[in-house]
Amino acid sequence: MKNFIITLVLAFVSHAFYAQGAFDKFDGQDDVTSVIVNKKMFDLMSKVKVDASDKETQQYINLIKKLDYLKVFTTKNPKIEADMKASADKYVKTAGLEELMRVNDSGRNVRISVKSGASDTQVKELLMFINGAKNDETVLLSLTGNFDINEISVLTDKMQLPGGSDLKKASKGKK
Repeated sequence: MKNFIITLVLAFVSHAFYAQGAFDKFDGQDDVTSVIVNKKMFDLMSKVKVDASDKETQQYINLIKKLDYLKVFTTKNPKIEADMKASADKYVKTAGLEELMRVNDSGRNVRISVKSGASDTQVKELLMFINGAKNDETVLLSLTGNFDINEISVLTDKMQLPGGSDLKKASKGKK
């Protein structure tokens, strides 16, 4: 019984480390632009004084208080694009994410997957993969925390994230 408990704990711990590092191999690679924002930065950003009458900025501040990690990787390198796609596909399966939305438009493929929270609109993790068409960039975005999917459009507007318009569509689709 003791061995079973130790094995179970190690499985959960290794999965948690995998979730944190699944896409870290893209950070610092040539031909990859990366943006990584951690909990400490979100905490600092949430302490900025804002005008109480500016509702959109107040919504943004309320949302970033709920976020833990944001990772965005973009590239136009076909070899790295293929590696990003394989990593995203594998992560969706191993992390138990469910597909929220898929769009295929003029050779551009967008897939948004989530790990749900306590309610239908609560999200613990959001993964977006955009397979670029022709000269478009491929984007891999991972967002973790405990937030409402309907709040995402505020984040995409304020942080000007790649694929923001696709995230807006997803937030409107899951109300």
